[in-house]
Amino acid sequence: MMSSSDDVRGEGSQFADQNPSELDALCPSPPGSLRTRRHYERIGTRTGTSFCQTLIHLLKGNIGTGLLGLPLAVKNAGLVLGPVSLLCMGVIAVHCMRVLVDCSHHLSAKMNRQSLTYGEAVQYGMENVSWLRRHSQWGKRTVNLFLIITQLGFCCVYFVFLSDNVKQVVEAANTTTFNCQVNGSNQTEVLVPSFDSRLYMLCFLPAFILLVFTPNLKYLAPLSLIANLVMAASLVLIYFYSIMNIKYPIDLPLVGRAKDYPLFFGTAIFAFEGIGVVLPLENKMHRPQSFPLVLYLGMGIVTFLYITLGTIGYMCFGADIGGSITLNLPNCWTYQAVKLLYCFGIFITFALQFYVPAEILIPSVVARVSERWEIAIDLLLRAVLVIFTCALAILIPELDLVISLVGSVSSSFLALIFPPILQVLTFQGEGLSPASLAKNSAISLVGLVGFLAGTYVAIEQIVARNALKRELQ
Repeated sequence: MMSSSDDVRGEGSQFADQNPSELDALCPSPPGSLRTRRHYERIGTRTGTSFCQTLIHLLKGNIGTGLLGLPLAVKNAGLVLGPVSLLCMGVIAVHCMRVLVDCSHHLSAKMNRQSLTYGEAVQYGMENVSWLRRHSQWGKRTVNLFLIITQLGFCCVYFVFLSDNVKQVVEAANTTTFNCQVNGSNQTEVLVPSFDSRLYMLCFLPAFILLVFTPNLKYLAPLSLIANLVMAASLVLIYFYSIMNIKYPIDLPLVGRAKDYPLFFGTAIFAFEGIGVVLPLENKMHRPQSFPLVLYLGMGIVTFLYITLGTIGYMCFGADIGGSITLNLPNCWTYQAVKLLYCFGIFITFALQFYVPAEILIPSVVARVSERWEIAIDLLLRAVLVIFTCALAILIPELDLVISLVGSVSSSFLALIFPPILQVLTFQGEGLSPASLAKNSAISLVGLVGFLAGTYVAIEQIVARNALKRELQ
């Protein structure tokens, strides 16, 4: 999340010919006839990726907008409890990814299938249990539903992220200089108020609609490559500024308030929700037996980035940290450019995140119309979905709360709740140890509690902020 999305993802920024694996990662097999399916063919024809290629795809599939929100997550948990919790969540997330891969191997061999999607793995896992066999299709449908919720949630986050950052750049444009310390402050000073951020979202809406009208994601490959490079450069600059401007002495709470911890959970699981990229990456490796090493190395790097940026960002900006660390960068052209470059990367990534719900939802509808109306209905449905995500973003224009809500509602199921249940279904009757049953129950329980508490607190905070805004008007 993003958001990676963002998985995609998660929330990730990857496309087309250079990156076919991430598309497979987030996209279940589309329904509908072959006539309809030709519009949703996946990009790329290579059948084997190297160790390094798979590692890069895994990193890109897990690093997105969620990373920029982690300093606020650490604030909600505390300077000590936050990093420790991120480490624990990273270990659990990697374990669940490995569980998903193991279950997929077992089920694909049992069903004589070369590979399985996440939804298909859950479907065949349910077929292992006699009293669930009749309802196994609902397993796949449920996973697809949460994929749709997650990806549309990433798209909502992108609307809010772009509007907040571009609004800040516009409002500070008249006083932006080349001296990053001119004001003696490490935060952008809003000096010329402009219109509401929701109007910025409406301004971006036509551009997003035109973007998703792209008939084939491979046409966006050059822009995607540029977006990946500028986002990487932006992260380096964000790290540099945060490290160089840590305030001493550090007087920040080591443990946050208990009522804010569910918000930490939602933001953290939003960032870690990259489990959708795991199966396709493993399936497409030239030497899939090396995938566990890729998984542990890649997710180790991801967890390190999450912990360090979350902690350093909070130490730098303290209690003033925003929903995205980019909103705290100083009022100089170097860091205003960082915001705009990251926004460009997020804008391009929108097409990939949108591709997932489009592939799941649109083919079954288009299959019901005559061939002459296919293109028109396809474009109409794409436009409606984008307008829907924009409307949701306008209803909740709070970046930190949108990230936490999406993470709590959908990412908790995909990353924490479903994999342990799948392991129990897959290996039931094959001697699963009591320790494994206890472990799986504990992980699913953590995910369920996080889902309930995170969703409740996020919605409560959204209502409270809206009420406060109405009082101030």
